[in-house]
Amino acid sequence: MPDPTAQIAFVVKGYPRLSETFIAQEILALEQRGLKLTIFSLRHPTDLITHAIHNEISAPVNYLPEYIHRDPLRVLRGWRTARRLPGYGAAWRLWWRDLARDTTPNRIRRFAQAIVLAVEMDPGIGHVHAHFLHTPASVARYAAIMRRLGWSFSAHARDIWTSPAWELREKLHDSAWGVSCTAAGADYLNALAAPSAAPKVALVYHGLDLSRFPRAGIHPSGRDGRTSENAVRVISVGRAVPKKGFDILLRALALLPQDLHWRLQHVGGGPELPTLMALAQRLGIGARIDWSGYADQTAVLQALRASDLFALSCVVAPDGDRDGISNVLMEAQSQELACVSSALPPIAEFIRDGETGLLCPPGDIEAFAAALTQLMRDPMRRAQMGRQGRIRLESCFHMQHGIAGLAERFGSIGGMLK
Repeated sequence: MPDPTAQIAFVVKGYPRLSETFIAQEILALEQRGLKLTIFSLRHPTDLITHAIHNEISAPVNYLPEYIHRDPLRVLRGWRTARRLPGYGAAWRLWWRDLARDTTPNRIRRFAQAIVLAVEMDPGIGHVHAHFLHTPASVARYAAIMRRLGWSFSAHARDIWTSPAWELREKLHDSAWGVSCTAAGADYLNALAAPSAAPKVALVYHGLDLSRFPRAGIHPSGRDGRTSENAVRVISVGRAVPKKGFDILLRALALLPQDLHWRLQHVGGGPELPTLMALAQRLGIGARIDWSGYADQTAVLQALRASDLFALSCVVAPDGDRDGISNVLMEAQSQELACVSSALPPIAEFIRDGETGLLCPPGDIEAFAAALTQLMRDPMRRAQMGRQGRIRLESCFHMQHGIAGLAERFGSIGGMLK
């Protein structure tokens, strides 16, 4: 059992965020298991709404100075105190070595945030944990070294695939332990670590809290798109960013047979939303699409229950960014929706091609259109895939499986801190 007296600093990039419900459900579940957490966020929230789960979390939230020029006195006060910390010299030398290889303002800002974190965290905090292995882990690492504390990380997707190898190797070396929510991510990170060492990164699926996503208790609609009254309702959820591949989905929908009736609901915001709306109009399918914008978890659940098929056409973005096991795929399968998605390795860890959904080569518009057509015309196959998806979700991707592993790791930390 976790030591209830052990305090842990959770460093996140932004809090709360609509797109990171997996972090919120983890924090709440760890609190329920007796861990005492304090959240340190590198950014203030930008989403206009939050999920209900955020109101259930009792951990205090502290916002570090996002930009030095906006709060220079706080950073200066922190530096005056931090330079007397036992590990400040080591952190300073490490930061200078990093800065020589990464001369961006971001590197300077992260050290300033680490100074404030190291000085302002409660003296009772005995461990620092970072969600995401890029900037949050940099701040956690520098601050932990200043305070001579252990630190750990949870790695996900962008933080793994867009970070330079030299930085990942050094963070792996310095950290106490780490977890990744995909086998692809864990394998890549462990390959970067010392070959002779035991695996540093464990596979821990963040999973889904099924108490928040109970079965709908309704029968499949049977819609097959033969008439406009029987149009198949397709749903896609996610931020409009390159790695989600929403342009692929739109182009695939435009290739569907003329006699196949359908509607698409997109849930989410994002910087590419106006471009996607314009693309839909150029493709001649704009009238069939409902752009719902940002929505909380309750609204997403209602939208899933009103739909027949889930689609997410993820790709590897030009900068190397890509999705892990997207939470929305798990949410869709919780409602027994068959999924059409991309055969990226992390997605293939969850969706079983031909059993719980159909997977297509990333970026292959024709293949995506063919998969959509198959499942739109075959409601019985969709229903069977949806049922199998829910069974797989319950057996392998329930949140409690991953939380048990995390609580055990944090519990062992508590024992060392006594």
